[in-house]
Amino acid sequence: MSTFSGDAHGGEKHAVARKSTLVSIVLNVVLATFQIVVGTIAHSQALIADGIHSISDLISDFVVLVANRHSGAMPDADHNYGHSRYETVASLFLGGILIAVGIGMLWRAGDRLVHLEDIPPVHFSALIVAVTVLVSKEALFRYMLREAQRVRSAMLVANAWHARSDAASSLVVAIGIVGSLAGVRLLDPIAAAIVGFMVARMGWTFGYDALQDLSDRALDETDTAEIRALLAATPGVRDVHDLRTRKMGDSALVDAHILVDPMISVSEGHYIAETARARACCPTGACWMR
Repeated sequence: MSTFSGDAHGGEKHAVARKSTLVSIVLNVVLATFQIVVGTIAHSQALIADGIHSISDLISDFVVLVANRHSGAMPDADHNYGHSRYETVASLFLGGILIAVGIGMLWRAGDRLVHLEDIPPVHFSALIVAVTVLVSKEALFRYMLREAQRVRSAMLVANAWHARSDAASSLVVAIGIVGSLAGVRLLDPIAAAIVGFMVARMGWTFGYDALQDLSDRALDETDTAEIRALLAATPGVRDVHDLRTRKMGDSALVDAHILVDPMISVSEGHYIAETARARACCPTGACWMR
Protein backbone atom coordinates (compact mmCIF):
# COMPACT_ATOMS: atom_id res chain seq x y z
CA MET A 1 0.00 0.00 0.00
CA SER A 2 1.43 3.39 -0.99
CA THR A 3 0.07 6.71 0.15
CA PHE A 4 1.00 10.21 -0.91
CA SER A 5 -0.07 12.57 1.79
CA GLY A 6 -0.03 16.38 1.92
CA ASP A 7 -0.62 18.96 4.61
CA ALA A 8 -2.62 21.67 2.87
CA HIS A 9 -4.74 22.21 -0.19
CA GLY A 10 -2.38 23.11 -3.03
CA GLY A 11 -4.43 26.01 -4.39
CA GLU A 12 -4.58 27.85 -1.08
CA LYS A 13 -0.91 27.21 -0.33
CA HIS A 14 0.29 28.59 -3.64
CA ALA A 15 -1.98 31.64 -3.36
CA VAL A 16 -0.64 32.40 0.11
CA ALA A 17 2.94 31.85 -1.08
CA ARG A 18 2.49 34.28 -3.93
CA LYS A 19 0.87 36.98 -1.79
CA SER A 20 3.34 36.81 1.11
CA THR A 21 6.31 36.68 -1.24
CA LEU A 22 5.14 39.74 -3.17
CA VAL A 23 4.76 41.63 0.12
CA SER A 24 8.32 40.63 0.99
CA ILE A 25 9.63 41.73 -2.41
CA VAL A 26 8.10 45.21 -2.17
CA LEU A 27 9.39 45.72 1.37
CA ASN A 28 12.89 44.46 0.57
CA VAL A 29 13.20 46.71 -2.49
CA VAL A 30 12.42 49.76 -0.36
CA LEU A 31 14.61 48.73 2.57
CA ALA A 32 17.61 47.63 0.48
CA THR A 33 17.57 50.95 -1.38
CA PHE A 34 17.55 52.98 1.82
CA GLN A 35 20.19 50.80 3.49
CA ILE A 36 22.73 50.94 0.68
CA VAL A 37 22.20 54.62 -0.17
CA VAL A 38 22.21 55.84 3.45
CA GLY A 39 24.95 53.36 4.40
CA THR A 40 27.20 54.77 1.68
CA ILE A 41 26.48 58.39 2.61
CA ALA A 42 26.74 57.73 6.36
CA HIS A 43 29.93 55.61 5.99
CA SER A 44 28.42 52.53 7.67
CA GLN A 45 29.82 49.25 6.36
CA ALA A 46 27.43 47.35 8.62
CA LEU A 47 24.39 49.07 7.12
CA ILE A 48 25.65 48.41 3.59
CA ALA A 49 26.17 44.74 4.49
CA ASP A 50 22.62 44.60 5.82
CA GLY A 51 21.43 46.17 2.57
CA ILE A 52 23.21 43.45 0.58
CA HIS A 53 21.48 40.97 2.88
CA SER A 54 18.15 42.53 1.88
CA ILE A 55 19.11 42.09 -1.79
CA SER A 56 19.72 38.40 -1.09
CA ASP A 57 16.18 38.36 0.27
CA LEU A 58 14.93 39.65 -3.07
CA ILE A 59 16.74 36.84 -4.85
CA SER A 60 15.28 34.29 -2.45
CA ASP A 61 11.81 35.77 -2.93
CA PHE A 62 12.06 35.30 -6.69
CA VAL A 63 13.30 31.75 -6.15
CA VAL A 64 10.25 31.10 -3.97
CA LEU A 65 7.91 32.53 -6.61
CA VAL A 66 9.39 30.33 -9.34
CA ALA A 67 9.37 27.22 -7.16
CA ASN A 68 5.83 27.95 -6.00
CA ARG A 69 4.65 28.16 -9.59
CA HIS A 70 6.20 24.83 -10.60
CA SER A 71 5.68 22.80 -7.42
CA GLY A 72 1.91 23.09 -7.71
CA ALA A 73 1.80 21.39 -11.11
CA MET A 74 -0.10 18.13 -11.29
CA PRO A 75 1.73 14.81 -11.83
CA ASP A 76 2.54 14.06 -15.45
CA ALA A 77 4.32 11.43 -17.54
CA ASP A 78 7.75 12.72 -16.51
CA HIS A 79 6.92 13.37 -12.84
CA ASN A 80 4.57 10.62 -11.69
CA TYR A 81 4.64 11.81 -8.07
CA GLY A 82 4.12 15.48 -8.82
CA HIS A 83 6.54 18.39 -8.66
CA SER A 84 6.70 19.00 -4.90
CA ARG A 85 10.47 18.73 -4.81
CA TYR A 86 10.79 22.01 -6.67
CA GLU A 87 10.35 23.53 -3.21
CA THR A 88 13.23 21.48 -1.83
CA VAL A 89 15.49 22.41 -4.73
CA ALA A 90 14.55 26.06 -4.19
CA SER A 91 15.52 25.79 -0.52
CA LEU A 92 18.86 24.26 -1.54
CA PHE A 93 19.48 27.07 -4.02
CA LEU A 94 18.52 29.64 -1.40
CA GLY A 95 20.97 28.07 1.04
CA GLY A 96 23.77 28.35 -1.50
CA ILE A 97 22.99 32.02 -2.11
CA LEU A 98 23.05 32.81 1.60
CA ILE A 99 26.37 31.02 2.13
CA ALA A 100 27.96 32.96 -0.73
CA VAL A 101 26.57 36.29 0.50
CA GLY A 102 27.68 35.57 4.07
CA ILE A 103 31.25 34.72 3.02
CA GLY A 104 31.41 37.91 0.95
CA MET A 105 30.30 39.97 3.95
CA LEU A 106 32.91 38.35 6.18
CA TRP A 107 35.64 39.04 3.64
CA ARG A 108 34.67 42.71 3.31
CA ALA A 109 34.41 43.17 7.08
CA GLY A 110 37.82 41.58 7.57
CA ASP A 111 39.33 43.96 5.04
CA ARG A 112 37.82 46.92 6.90
CA LEU A 113 39.22 45.67 10.21
CA VAL A 114 42.71 45.39 8.71
CA HIS A 115 42.49 49.02 7.52
CA LEU A 116 40.68 50.37 10.57
CA GLU A 117 42.42 53.75 10.39
CA ASP A 118 40.76 54.44 7.02
CA ILE A 119 37.21 54.06 8.38
CA PRO A 120 35.43 57.47 8.44
CA PRO A 121 33.01 58.36 11.28
CA VAL A 122 29.45 57.05 10.94
CA HIS A 123 26.57 59.52 10.60
CA PHE A 124 23.52 59.35 12.90
CA SER A 125 21.19 58.77 9.91
CA ALA A 126 22.56 55.22 9.68
CA LEU A 127 21.09 54.40 13.09
CA ILE A 128 17.65 55.71 12.11
CA VAL A 129 17.59 53.48 9.03
CA ALA A 130 18.88 50.46 10.98
CA VAL A 131 16.11 50.76 13.59
CA THR A 132 13.46 51.24 10.88
CA VAL A 133 14.68 48.12 9.09
CA LEU A 134 14.71 46.16 12.36
CA VAL A 135 11.05 46.94 13.08
CA SER A 136 9.99 46.32 9.47
CA LYS A 137 11.75 42.94 9.20
CA GLU A 138 10.36 41.70 12.51
CA ALA A 139 6.83 42.60 11.38
CA LEU A 140 7.45 40.85 8.04
CA PHE A 141 8.71 37.74 9.84
CA ARG A 142 5.62 37.48 12.03
CA TYR A 143 3.30 37.90 9.03
CA MET A 144 5.13 35.38 6.83
CA LEU A 145 5.52 32.76 9.57
CA ARG A 146 1.83 32.94 10.45
CA GLU A 147 0.86 32.39 6.81
CA ALA A 148 3.47 29.64 6.31
CA GLN A 149 2.28 27.69 9.35
CA ARG A 150 -1.34 28.09 8.28
CA VAL A 151 -0.73 26.35 4.95
CA ARG A 152 2.11 24.12 6.25
CA SER A 153 4.77 25.11 3.72
CA ALA A 154 8.40 24.33 4.62
CA MET A 155 9.65 26.63 1.87
CA LEU A 156 7.62 29.56 3.22
CA VAL A 157 8.75 28.80 6.77
CA ALA A 158 12.36 28.94 5.56
CA ASN A 159 11.72 32.27 3.87
CA ALA A 160 10.01 33.61 7.00
CA TRP A 161 12.97 32.68 9.19
CA HIS A 162 15.19 34.35 6.63
CA ALA A 163 13.26 37.54 7.41
CA ARG A 164 13.80 36.93 11.14
CA SER A 165 17.54 36.58 10.52
CA ASP A 166 17.35 39.98 8.85
CA ALA A 167 15.71 41.45 11.95
CA ALA A 168 18.42 39.93 14.14
CA SER A 169 21.16 41.20 11.86
CA SER A 170 19.59 44.67 11.85
CA LEU A 171 19.71 44.63 15.65
CA VAL A 172 23.42 43.79 15.51
CA VAL A 173 23.93 46.56 12.95
CA ALA A 174 22.12 49.08 15.16
CA ILE A 175 24.32 48.16 18.12
CA GLY A 176 27.44 48.46 15.98
CA ILE A 177 26.37 51.87 14.70
CA VAL A 178 25.67 53.08 18.25
CA GLY A 179 29.16 52.00 19.26
CA SER A 180 30.68 53.70 16.24
CA LEU A 181 28.79 56.91 17.02
CA ALA A 182 30.20 56.70 20.55
CA GLY A 183 33.70 56.73 19.11
CA VAL A 184 34.45 52.99 18.88
CA ARG A 185 34.82 52.66 15.10
CA LEU A 186 35.81 49.03 15.46
CA LEU A 187 32.21 48.05 16.23
CA ASP A 188 30.79 48.89 12.79
CA PRO A 189 32.93 46.38 10.83
CA ILE A 190 32.53 43.86 13.65
CA ALA A 191 28.75 44.20 13.30
CA ALA A 192 29.13 43.66 9.54
CA ALA A 193 31.15 40.49 10.21
CA ILE A 194 28.52 39.17 12.63
CA VAL A 195 25.82 39.75 10.01
CA GLY A 196 27.92 37.84 7.48
CA PHE A 197 28.34 34.91 9.85
CA MET A 198 24.59 34.82 10.61
CA VAL A 199 23.73 34.82 6.91
CA ALA A 200 26.23 32.04 6.10
CA ARG A 201 25.03 29.93 9.02
CA MET A 202 21.39 30.30 7.96
CA GLY A 203 22.35 29.27 4.43
CA TRP A 204 24.11 26.17 5.71
CA THR A 205 21.04 25.16 7.72
CA PHE A 206 18.68 25.55 4.76
CA GLY A 207 21.05 23.79 2.37
CA TYR A 208 21.70 20.86 4.70
CA ASP A 209 18.00 20.28 5.37
CA ALA A 210 17.25 20.44 1.63
CA LEU A 211 19.98 17.89 0.86
CA GLN A 212 18.56 15.57 3.51
CA ASP A 213 15.09 15.78 1.95
CA LEU A 214 16.45 15.26 -1.57
CA SER A 215 18.17 12.09 -0.32
CA ASP A 216 14.79 10.72 0.83
CA ARG A 217 14.94 11.57 4.52
CA ALA A 218 12.19 9.81 6.47
CA LEU A 219 9.57 11.56 8.55
CA ASP A 220 10.48 12.05 12.20
CA GLU A 221 9.64 9.38 14.78
CA THR A 222 6.55 11.21 16.02
CA ASP A 223 4.91 11.47 12.59
CA THR A 224 5.88 7.88 11.73
CA ALA A 225 4.39 6.59 14.98
CA GLU A 226 1.18 8.54 14.31
CA ILE A 227 0.85 7.01 10.84
CA ARG A 228 1.50 3.53 12.22
CA ALA A 229 -1.15 4.05 14.90
CA LEU A 230 -3.70 5.26 12.35
CA LEU A 231 -3.08 2.22 10.16
CA ALA A 232 -3.18 -0.23 13.07
CA ALA A 233 -6.44 1.27 14.36
CA THR A 234 -8.21 0.66 11.03
CA PRO A 235 -10.99 -1.95 11.43
CA GLY A 236 -9.83 -5.22 9.89
CA VAL A 237 -6.09 -4.52 10.15
CA ARG A 238 -4.32 -7.13 12.28
CA ASP A 239 -0.76 -5.83 12.01
CA VAL A 240 1.41 -3.23 10.24
CA HIS A 241 4.99 -3.84 9.16
CA ASP A 242 7.60 -2.55 6.70
CA LEU A 243 6.40 1.03 7.23
CA ARG A 244 8.64 3.39 5.26
CA THR A 245 8.35 7.12 4.67
CA ARG A 246 10.19 9.77 2.70
CA LYS A 247 9.78 13.50 2.32
CA MET A 248 8.36 14.83 -0.94
CA GLY A 249 8.42 18.62 -0.64
CA ASP A 250 5.85 19.47 2.02
CA SER A 251 4.23 16.06 1.62
CA ALA A 252 5.31 12.51 2.37
CA LEU A 253 5.33 9.25 0.44
CA VAL A 254 4.35 6.37 2.73
CA ASP A 255 4.74 2.65 2.01
CA ALA A 256 3.45 -0.02 4.38
CA HIS A 257 2.36 -3.66 4.49
CA ILE A 258 -0.80 -4.42 6.42
CA LEU A 259 -1.98 -7.85 7.53
CA VAL A 260 -5.66 -8.81 7.38
CA ASP A 261 -7.69 -11.96 8.00
CA PRO A 262 -6.56 -14.47 5.32
CA MET A 263 -10.09 -15.90 5.13
CA ILE A 264 -11.80 -12.73 3.85
CA SER A 265 -12.43 -12.05 0.16
CA VAL A 266 -10.13 -10.01 -2.06
CA SER A 267 -12.71 -7.22 -2.29
CA GLU A 268 -12.97 -7.05 1.50
CA GLY A 269 -9.19 -6.90 1.79
CA HIS A 270 -9.08 -4.15 -0.81
CA TYR A 271 -11.71 -2.17 1.10
CA ILE A 272 -9.69 -2.43 4.32
CA ALA A 273 -6.53 -1.29 2.50
CA GLU A 274 -8.30 1.73 1.00
CA THR A 275 -9.77 2.64 4.39
CA ALA A 276 -6.33 2.42 5.99
CA ARG A 277 -4.85 4.54 3.19
CA ALA A 278 -7.46 7.25 3.70
CA ARG A 279 -6.93 7.26 7.47
CA ALA A 280 -3.16 7.55 7.10
CA CYS A 281 -3.10 10.38 4.59
CA CYS A 282 -6.00 12.44 5.88
CA PRO A 283 -5.37 13.20 9.55
CA THR A 284 -5.97 16.90 8.78
CA GLY A 285 -8.62 16.34 6.14
CA ALA A 286 -6.38 16.96 3.12
CA CYS A 287 -4.62 14.34 1.05
CA TRP A 288 -3.48 13.22 -2.35
CA MET A 289 -3.22 9.48 -3.04
CA ARG A 290 -1.33 7.69 -5.76
